[in-house]
This record gives sequence, C-alpha cells and structure tokens, in this order.
Amino acid sequence: MVVELKKGSRVSGSERDRLAGDLRRRYDSGASIRALAESTGRSYGFVHRILSESGASLRGRGGATRRKAS
Repeated sequence: MVVELKKGSRVSGSERDRLAGDLRRRYDSGASIRALAESTGRSYGFVHRILSESGASLRGRGGATRRKAS
C-alpha cells in the first residue's frame, strides 16, 4: 500500500501513525529511504525522521569506506 500525500502537507495524529507503520514495514522489508521518499512524494529527511520516530533501526549507508592515507 503506497500512501500518496500532497507535497508539504502536514501529517499528524492517526494518519502519521499509519504512515509510520507502513514506511517501517516497507523499510524493514528492504526498501531504501530514498525509494520510500520517492514513492510517497516526501523528502528523504521526512522519511528518515518518521522511521526514527517509529523506532526502526536504520541501516548503515554501505558502500566503500574511506581509509586514512598511509
């Protein structure tokens, strides 16, 4: 279920709880924050904040790490 929101609209109360549950379920199933942001029409920061508020354990960024030059 993709929750379609108007860009910039305030999300609060039970609607926010429903959105948080949906986003967390999809994130825990492997969807990225960027993919969730795109599918809901919201920003990366908004989705990140909702996931944090819902208690989701956020994954690391992955990819190559930088090492101190020797």
